[in-house]
Amino acid sequence: MIIGVPKEIKKEEYRVAITPFGGEELKKDGHTILVETDAGGGSGFSDDEYLQADADIVDRITVFKKSDLIVKVKEPLSQEYDLLREGQAVFTYLHLAPNRELTELLLKKKITGIAYETLQKDGSLPLLTPMSEIAGKMAPLMGAYYLQKIHKGNGVLVTGATGVKPAKALILGAGVVGTNAAHVCIGLGMNTIVVNRGVEKLQRLDEMFMGRVKTLPLTSHNITEEIRDADIVIGAILVPGGRTPILITKDMLKTMKKGAVIIDVSVDQGGCVETSKPTTHDKPVYEVEGIIHYCVANMPGAYPRTSTLALTNATLPYIKLLANKGIEKAIKEDSEIKTALNSYKGEIANKAVAESMGMPCVTI
Repeated sequence: MIIGVPKEIKKEEYRVAITPFGGEELKKDGHTILVETDAGGGSGFSDDEYLQADADIVDRITVFKKSDLIVKVKEPLSQEYDLLREGQAVFTYLHLAPNRELTELLLKKKITGIAYETLQKDGSLPLLTPMSEIAGKMAPLMGAYYLQKIHKGNGVLVTGATGVKPAKALILGAGVVGTNAAHVCIGLGMNTIVVNRGVEKLQRLDEMFMGRVKTLPLTSHNITEEIRDADIVIGAILVPGGRTPILITKDMLKTMKKGAVIIDVSVDQGGCVETSKPTTHDKPVYEVEGIIHYCVANMPGAYPRTSTLALTNATLPYIKLLANKGIEKAIKEDSEIKTALNSYKGEIANKAVAESMGMPCVTI
C-alpha cells in the first residue's frame, strides 16, 4: 500500500503523523511511504532521517495524488479539500461533529474517513488518550499563565503564598483530560473541584488523590455555585464522535470573578461553554464578559516532540493493520477499526456524528 504523510498546515501545528521509526516499520512490511518535504521538522525529525528509514520525500501534491491511505494528525482543512481523491482513505483526528463542511466533503468524495478519536478498544479510546493526557496536563499551566494581570487575568498566583490562599480550579469531567488536569492542579497546590456525571469516576478520583480533590455530581446547580469563585475552569467533557453539550452559558459568565480563565479543552468537539470558539496557538485567548477564554483546538501541538511520540506509539499498530490487511478487509474484519469509521462510500458510519449532523447512519 502507498501511505502518504502530508505536512500539517493548521496554524502552529508542528506534529507529524508518522515518525522515521514508524516509516521504517511500514517499509519492512512492504509498503511505500511518501512523506512531504519537512513534514517532521516541527517535531525534530529531518528529511534525512526519513530517507534513512527508506521513505520517499516528495512534494505535497504527490503525497495526495499517489497515496491510497493519507495519515494525518489534524482534520483536513479547506486548502486540502481539492487534494483529496475520490475513494481515498484518511486516518486522522477528524472531529466531524461540529464540522459540517468537512463531513459533506468526505461524503461527496466518498472518502473513507477513519477517526482516531472514535476508535474504541475494550470501552476505552486508545488513540485519543495520549493527546487527552497531554492536553489535561497543559490546561492548568495555561490557566496559571493567563491569570497574570498582564494578560488581563485576575492576578492570582495559583500556588498561593504564605498566608495567602491558592487559586481555585473547577474541572468539568473526570475522564482522561479531567484526571490529568486534576493531577497538575493538586501538584500546584490549587483548591481543586471535579464535577462528573458518573459517580464511579468520582470515586476513582477520591481514591487516587486520597481526598485532596473535592468531587461533586455534574448538575447545573453545582456548576453555577462552583464557578462563582473559580479562578480557572477547565472544560474536559467528551461525547465520542458527538457534539459536546453546553454546560456554561453566557449568562453564567456574569456571575464569575472578572479575570478568571476558562480552558475549554473540548472545543474541538464544539466546546462545553456557549461562548467558546476555536483559537490557535498564535492567538490563543479572547475575552467575553471579563472572562479570559483559552480555546486552542490543538493544544498538544505546542509540545510537538512529546505529542508526536505519544501519538504515534498508539497509532502505528493500527496504521500497520490498515496497510497489511487493506482498508476494505480491515473494516470488515477488525471490530476496533470499525468503531473508528466515520464516513464510508458516501454515507456516515458513526451514530454520534450522524446525530450531530441530523443525517442517517449506515451500519457496516
